Amino acid sequence: MSFALFLLILLLVTGAVWALDAAWLRRQRGARAKQPWWVEYAISFFPVILIVFLLRSFLVEPFKIPSGSMIPTLLVGDFILVNKFTYGIRLPVINSKVLELNSPQRGDVMVFRYPDDPSLDYIKRVVGVPGDRIEYRNKHLTVNGQPVPLRQIEDYLSRERMQYSRHYLENLNGREHEIVLEDDAPAFVPQARAFPHFENCNYNTSGVACTVPPGHYFVMGDNRDNSSDSRVWGFVPDGNIVGKAFFIWLNLGELGRFGSFR
Repeated sequence: MSFALFLLILLLVTGAVWALDAAWLRRQRGARAKQPWWVEYAISFFPVILIVFLLRSFLVEPFKIPSGSMIPTLLVGDFILVNKFTYGIRLPVINSKVLELNSPQRGDVMVFRYPDDPSLDYIKRVVGVPGDRIEYRNKHLTVNGQPVPLRQIEDYLSRERMQYSRHYLENLNGREHEIVLEDDAPAFVPQARAFPHFENCNYNTSGVACTVPPGHYFVMGDNRDNSSDSRVWGFVPDGNIVGKAFFIWLNLGELGRFGSFR
């Protein structure tokens, strides 16, 4: 059971007890009679659960980064906030969009439900929007025939692997973000799966090229050679989108990372 569904059930149960007490139980026991413990607890928790449910469903939701696929932008152990309304208002639990606002843009860091297992939340960077022709050949990204600018900076030292990697600033839509590349990692995509719209992609020894179908997005990790992403398991449907990541609010191993996400 997902946490969103669990929270909704708690909200419905405590809300029902609150309404039942206000409409009937209170009159039956009299003004001076003590509330049963289960009524007292339900009434006490109902407003708290309601506020948490509304905030988490429509405004912001916290996530913890479990893997290194977004290094160096996001590190393992980062606690981040995700804006739930940037890409439109969606009904909780079923994730159905009821109000169209903005669409994901190239360069956004997006949280979404993993297409192969929607019970899992993934986070990657959007590099292709519907209709784009994305090529990742010999570790160079091209969008609609235009090479994405790269500027090499000082090598990046990975704390997890204790090794240096080539470190770049990549410019998507006029916004720079960091990526890392491994010298000894192959350019080709190993173990690509058969996924919906697989026919839109072409693989060879130098990498992959894909045309993003309508209503889908092509995403990649900033840790390019250590990320399972659209190159491997395909496109992200619009219906799987959770929101846009925008803020680091805690990392217990590195307190100075507060607010460092851009």
